[in-house]
Amino acid sequence: MILVAGSNTFTLNPFTLSELERRMLLDKQNSRVVYRYPSADALEFELKMRTHIVEAAKALYAGGANFATFATSKSNERYWTRTDNGGFQLRRGVRPSDGINDIFINGHLYGFECAGAIIIILYKAVLDTVGEAVFNAYFQNLFLRDWQYDRDLRLITTNNKYEAYPGDVLYFKNPDYDPETPEWQGENVIMLDDNLYFGHGIGIESGQEIVAALNRMRWEGSIRSAYLQDLVVSPDFEYLRSLSMRDSLQDIESVERQFGIVAKIGAGTFIYKEVL
Repeated sequence: MILVAGSNTFTLNPFTLSELERRMLLDKQNSRVVYRYPSADALEFELKMRTHIVEAAKALYAGGANFATFATSKSNERYWTRTDNGGFQLRRGVRPSDGINDIFINGHLYGFECAGAIIIILYKAVLDTVGEAVFNAYFQNLFLRDWQYDRDLRLITTNNKYEAYPGDVLYFKNPDYDPETPEWQGENVIMLDDNLYFGHGIGIESGQEIVAALNRMRWEGSIRSAYLQDLVVSPDFEYLRSLSMRDSLQDIESVERQFGIVAKIGAGTFIYKEVL
């Protein structure tokens, strides 16, 4: 059930929703779990961002980024500095939006684990949802590795895989992974649709196909199968929506000082910076 401002009566323009968004809306309305939103705009923001997460996952898959362990990770050095623990720190003077977009444009220059892929996908979805000006104002010191290092997205965890929706992050656990390949102890995935997931290093597959792939990475003689855990992770959609609604002069001036000229034209904010 969906409650908007305490009521199950609300209006969303169906012509502004994609087929995927309409299905997510219907599934939430028919759920026994109560989903509460302060406004119809908050509900629509979540639906749009979930769609952008799905699109970003598909774009990362198509972009040719390589799978790599933390020990062998790599990035485009024009935008990122690789740290000793295999993460990527945004270089000083680089716009966050440019750093994130480059991973999708020049994927062949990058290699990272599935956990890093999830964070990259989520940042790309935020960028595509709130726009460059807001993203560059609030995500200036990007560090990409895994969600244990991330604080910007305010990730929320629940434990009910049966209430997962497209755009959620889930985890396939491989309890008997081969110690020689610890990177296959599990697979972080983005839910794309019903029983369809993207996992960096495995690709776009059904749940059964991901389990089968992980089972091939078990120690010899194991009979215990990989499985989908109950853990469900999603960004704090309402927090991110609040960023897109702020118009803080202090934040805009901060972007101006770091990245160049900021111009406001109507409701839009535009940033100009010379190409590095």
